[in-house]
Amino acid sequence: MSRKHGAIHTAGIYKRLVLKNNRIIGAVLYGETSDGSWFFDLLRKQTDISSMRDTLIFGQAYQGDSQLDPAAAVAALPDDAEICGCNGICKSQITTAITEKGLTSLDGVRAYTKASSSCGTCTGLVEKLLLATLGDGYRPSAVTSVCGCTDLGHDDVRRLIRARGLKTLPAVMQALEWKTSCGCAKCRPALNYYLICDWPAEYEDDFQSRFINERVHANIQKDGTYSVVPRMWGGVTSATELRTIADVADKFNIPTIKVTGGQRIDMLGVRKEDLPAVWADLGEAGFVSGHAYAKGLRTVKTCVGKDWCRFGTQDSTNLGIRIEKFMWGSWTPAKVKMAVSGCPRNCAEATCKDIGIICVDSGFEIHFAGAAGLDIRGTEVLGHVKTEDEVLEHIVALTQMYREQGHYLERIYKWADRIGPNEVRRQIMEDATARQGYFDRFVFSQKFAQVDPWSERVSGKDKHEFMPMVSLSLEAAE
Repeated sequence: MSRKHGAIHTAGIYKRLVLKNNRIIGAVLYGETSDGSWFFDLLRKQTDISSMRDTLIFGQAYQGDSQLDPAAAVAALPDDAEICGCNGICKSQITTAITEKGLTSLDGVRAYTKASSSCGTCTGLVEKLLLATLGDGYRPSAVTSVCGCTDLGHDDVRRLIRARGLKTLPAVMQALEWKTSCGCAKCRPALNYYLICDWPAEYEDDFQSRFINERVHANIQKDGTYSVVPRMWGGVTSATELRTIADVADKFNIPTIKVTGGQRIDMLGVRKEDLPAVWADLGEAGFVSGHAYAKGLRTVKTCVGKDWCRFGTQDSTNLGIRIEKFMWGSWTPAKVKMAVSGCPRNCAEATCKDIGIICVDSGFEIHFAGAAGLDIRGTEVLGHVKTEDEVLEHIVALTQMYREQGHYLERIYKWADRIGPNEVRRQIMEDATARQGYFDRFVFSQKFAQVDPWSERVSGKDKHEFMPMVSLSLEAAE
């Protein structure tokens, strides 16, 4: 028989193992996942766990007479234990690369094995393997540099850009003594974002420092075609808009139309050279880019609220539309997803978003720092406000605080973990002067950000991006 074993649920951590005949057949880990590789190895090998059944839930370090050092626990993993699930990298591949290639850093392991280079969840395990393999020879840097082009970390780069008034990529690289002449694929997008954020009226976006999706304003697919996601304010559409999407799909032979989790419609399989024409037809119906490719505001998901739902306490739909129309186009360190739920039943899933609003009878509860992807976590409560105007003021200020302090590609929940949720609450909920400053700076930046990139490209901007490099045709051999 199978049974659930020793669930732990405390302080944001949840662990549950499912056993059958003294063997693990399932596991759920939430909040603290360092033993995931060990549990998975026991499951995969169907190891008999009867001798450690009473302490199994506490993890590998608690097996035996006393608690093991975490590094020793990782060292005790078998060579074929999977460390990086994203790239299928096992322990022996990492330790072999460390010894044979003379690797001494996390970046080195990432470069040679790809472990820890995707979602980052296994970073702690990889660092423990470095420590177990190198011993005192492993000295992790106190500050992680932006990339190999500089020894400076993100915080120092951001601080010096502002302090020295650096307003171009060459100026940053020269003043901060970059080791390379023109940067790399890691630092250029980061610097481009920092300059956009700090100098919105003066810095001109460098398209060459964008990833491909942001250069062409569509998501590239594995077959080389693209997906197009028009913005639907608060997830609301109309019969006219739906007819336009259907007509565009027929006209350009778009093979797949899919509803997204963010209450949008995704058109998949668009050829690159067709993108401007697709956008032109969508634009005639009033559509703008949904920024589904962007390190910026993606969606504001809503429920139907009090207009239709018998449980609704506020007009969540129109509040979500108002938020999205106010904040669309803004660039952020990483993607931002929002939601507004009309009551605590939370149908719009606001408590796992980057920023969420729960409507209650007395006003609005603002949440932040949730995640529902590679990491899964509930939100932190920012605070309670009474009016829609206050909601907008507080979440705009929160977003701008994140824009100014976040590291490039750092999601809101990781930024909040780094600086502390209480510091976010202090500046946004308790310091009215700071909150107003953040709000005003965001509003100023929107004067330059709220330009539809699809319309610009329809008008001819960056037209080289959408022209075939060469036209090939087959000719019969004579």
